[in-house]
This record gives sequence, C-alpha cells and structure tokens, in this order.
Amino acid sequence: MPIIACTNCGKPYPDQQTPFRCDCGGIFDYAVFPDYSSAMQTTSQGLGRYRSMLGLPENAELISLGEGNTPLISTSLDNHEVFLKMENQNPTGSYKDRGTAVLVSFLRSRDVTFAVEDSSGNAGASFAGYCARAGIKAQIYVPDSASGPKRTQIEAYGAQLVEVPGVRIEAAKAVLQAAEKGAVYASHAWMPFGLCGIATIAYELYEQLGLAPGTVIAPVGHGGLLYGIMRGFENMHKAGVIQSEPFYVGVQSQGCEPVADAFRIRSTEIREVDLFDTAAEGVKVTQPARAEAILKKLLEKRGRIVSIKEPDLKNAWCQSARQGFFMEPTSALVWAAMTNFPEDFKSPVVAVITGSGYKSSIPQ
Repeated sequence: MPIIACTNCGKPYPDQQTPFRCDCGGIFDYAVFPDYSSAMQTTSQGLGRYRSMLGLPENAELISLGEGNTPLISTSLDNHEVFLKMENQNPTGSYKDRGTAVLVSFLRSRDVTFAVEDSSGNAGASFAGYCARAGIKAQIYVPDSASGPKRTQIEAYGAQLVEVPGVRIEAAKAVLQAAEKGAVYASHAWMPFGLCGIATIAYELYEQLGLAPGTVIAPVGHGGLLYGIMRGFENMHKAGVIQSEPFYVGVQSQGCEPVADAFRIRSTEIREVDLFDTAAEGVKVTQPARAEAILKKLLEKRGRIVSIKEPDLKNAWCQSARQGFFMEPTSALVWAAMTNFPEDFKSPVVAVITGSGYKSSIPQ
C-alpha cells in the first residue's frame, strides 16, 4: 500500500490495526498518493477501472455496488454554460459511495466484522449499504435531525440506527464512546482510505471533458470531497497529464461556516462559529477533519471558500429543480455559488451534485 502517515507526528499507519486517528490525536493522510496511470482496466466498470490507484492491498477484493462513471451534464445558468457532475446517481444516492467502496474494501481486507460510523445521513446510508454488500455488521450514529428517508435507508440495509439528540457534533461524540470501548470506528471523515475513491471524480472529469476543468465547485462539510478531488488533480498534474490544476471553490452554508470563516482571515485554524438552522444538513460540521489540508491549498491562491445565505440556498434549490435537477439542499449550495459569484470562475466550470433530492427533506 502507499505510505500513510500522521500529519502531526509522522507515525505511519499500522500494518494490522484499524485506528481512525493517530495516538497523538493527529489525522492520517497519504504522504504520497497512489500514482496516476492512464492505463485503465477497460474491462472493468466504475471504480474497478482505477483499481491500481485506489491504494488497496493487491489481494484485497474491491467491494462494489457499481459506483462511479456518473454523468457530466451541460446546462445553462445566467447565460453561462456549466457542467454538473451527477454524483447523486451513485448506488446509494450520493458521492459518498466512491469513498465508502474503498474504505469498506480496506476494512474487509483486515477482517473487520463489525464497525461503527457517524453521519448526518448520506455517509451513514452509504456505509450501511456497502457493509451489507461486504457482510460487515454496521452501527450508524445520526443526529435526530437527519432526514427521515436517510434513516429509513440506513435501516433497510440492515444496519443498527442510533439516533442521538442534538446537533451533528453530538453524534460524533456518541460514536467516540463506542470507539473507546473497542469498536472499529470506520470514520469517513478521519480515515484516509476513501480519499482515493473520491479522487476518481477528478479522473472521470478529465476523461469526460478531454481536459482539466477551469473551476471545480463542491460543498464542504468535513472537507473530504473537495480534498479528494484536489488530490486527484494534483496526482494528474504530477504525472504530466494536465498542465495545471483547476481553481477550487468550496461552498458552505452561513448556518455553519467554519472553513469559510478561517479562509476570510487567511488562517488554517478553525475557530468556533455561531450555528444557525440550515437545510444543507450535509455541511453541518463544526470541526472539519480535512479543513487544514484544504485551507493550505486554497491559501496558495488555488481557490476560495464562499458561504451562502439560507434564502439564496432555498432559491437555488428551486431554480435547479426547474431545470430538471432534483438535488439535496446541500447540493444546491453549488448552484447558489454559481449564481452569486460567476465572475470568479474560469471555464469550463464543473459543479459537483453531491446527493439525491429523493431522500432529503424539502427546504421550507
């Protein structure tokens, strides 16, 4: 496997256990990403085409539900052509499936039979689905504000649903208690393995456009989506496949904007921010795991973070639906960003539609 190490103390990821973070409290990341290769496995589908770039042990089975290979659709917004990467068309309805496929494959390679996870909905649904496919028992901690369809989906896959009163961070605290008692905490936010799966979004965009996008726009909660895409394009640039990386735009709701707050003051440190109600439940994260890595990249003048007011978010959700795109409110953040900040974006512009509207509450 590629070298994975703690970003704080440099300790390598162990060969046997499955810790979600380092003993020092630091976060594990790829010191070097798996090399990009243009020699795809053309006989395979979805993520299987990038098998050598997923960072898995050679003998590990790729647990798949057919994720990846999502459409890239051109549309018009305020007389500008934009492209939508339809990650809502993954098997469980969100982009999370790319990372979960790799994460669960890793767990299976280390003979994990039971794991816990916390989520606002999409990650939990994805983890439950792939654990069902892999024969791993799963227990998912969700805030009681998580939308009903996502809770139903989690339980339908056979996972045990644990509803935690309060905001998103309370679910994170509850799952840590289970981890302290010895449960494998398969955190999509803290564990690095899913990043290689998310990087395949970048690889597909290059193939679909025939070049690197000028701008990539994505919602930011824990930051794994934007960071994984960054690592993917960085990998292609390192391999000499593209001449330059895109301009990256992360989008948060003003109801929860810790990364946008740090970017405004040109800092990589996250401060405590005021929380307000927002329909974008996928970004209700007050201590994002990948915030520092994202901010370091953006502060090198490679992009920016913007935040969206709630009325603009709801208006964007309605506007996108009127064009035939039924997305979760979190995805509508990118639509609002394209509407509010069009002068900032270099063409071609790609916005990542993270999840399906079919399993989200309708913004009121």
